Amino acid sequence: MKNREKTIEMTTTALLATVLAVLGTFKLPSIVPGCEFQLSAPFAVCIAACFGFRRYIRIGILASAINLILGTHTIVNVTIAMIFRLVAGGILALFGINPITLALSGPLGTVAGRLVLGGISGTDSLALIAAAVPGMVFTAVAATVMYPVMKRLARREAGALTQG
Repeated sequence: MKNREKTIEMTTTALLATVLAVLGTFKLPSIVPGCEFQLSAPFAVCIAACFGFRRYIRIGILASAINLILGTHTIVNVTIAMIFRLVAGGILALFGINPITLALSGPLGTVAGRLVLGGISGTDSLALIAAAVPGMVFTAVAATVMYPVMKRLARREAGALTQG
């Protein structure tokens, strides 16, 4: 890979990690307490779908490091986020990118994260999953809607890499 290509890839990776970290600190409120929507989930699904599993994991690790350094997340938050990333990204990597995997990968990642959170905290995992259902629906819809836009951005990066 040439220096220009490396620079473009590193810059894009850093930008995506920063946006993911910032989105991870915001939640949209819900009318039901404890059912807020995590803004980073649909964005993360789109990153995995557009840039591939390996790069998505690198971006996620960078985002988690940013959140740890800033103090906006704890080790438990990072653990749950990484479980989400492994499951959501893994589903897309194993089963391909299509409307069904785009819609299901985020909610299944959330379910896995809530199962782990229940185990860590000693809380009923089913209650945690039930509280997350509105956010899972939001993630499924938002990821499906955001994907075409993110795909265009990924193509622009690919185009910049080939115009050297």
